[in-house]
Amino acid sequence: MKVLFLSLLLGVICAAQEEEAQPSLSELSGQWRTAYIASSNLGKIKPNGPFRVYLHKLLFDDEQGTVDFYFFVKHKGKWEYKHVSGIKQEDGTYAVDYEGKNVFEVSHASNNILVAHNTNVDEHGKKTVLTGLFVKVNIEDESLQKFKELTQEKGIEEENVVNFIETGK
Repeated sequence: MKVLFLSLLLGVICAAQEEEAQPSLSELSGQWRTAYIASSNLGKIKPNGPFRVYLHKLLFDDEQGTVDFYFFVKHKGKWEYKHVSGIKQEDGTYAVDYEGKNVFEVSHASNNILVAHNTNVDEHGKKTVLTGLFVKVNIEDESLQKFKELTQEKGIEEENVVNFIETGK
């Protein structure tokens, strides 16, 4: 009986710790800035590329199952402010229409960092995998490591990573 009780207690403690580690996505809503973006297709994140985005704000609505992205992107040499929405799918990813069809997913999050990946299929059927590290304040070593691991796991080469902090923009 003691073993059963201890097992149950351990399970509850582990579940509580997991909940603390990953806040609900709605709790992550607010101002964010782009720290790093990596892409399997470097053209998508080069200057004037459609995914060289400077994130401004993310709004997650867990009840509605939506996410709203507010960001800046340079198009034909001019900065544009964009708003794009996504709808949560059964698997927890978000379907987003921007420069084709996208599947967006948060891989790791805390109150100060967000590591995510996106799969884009453009109008020509070309698939591009992207990863991103977004921050509210400063980058923590652990979050940078999680971004690097996800980028490597998605098969994106290190030279296809853009450091937005070093560009100073």
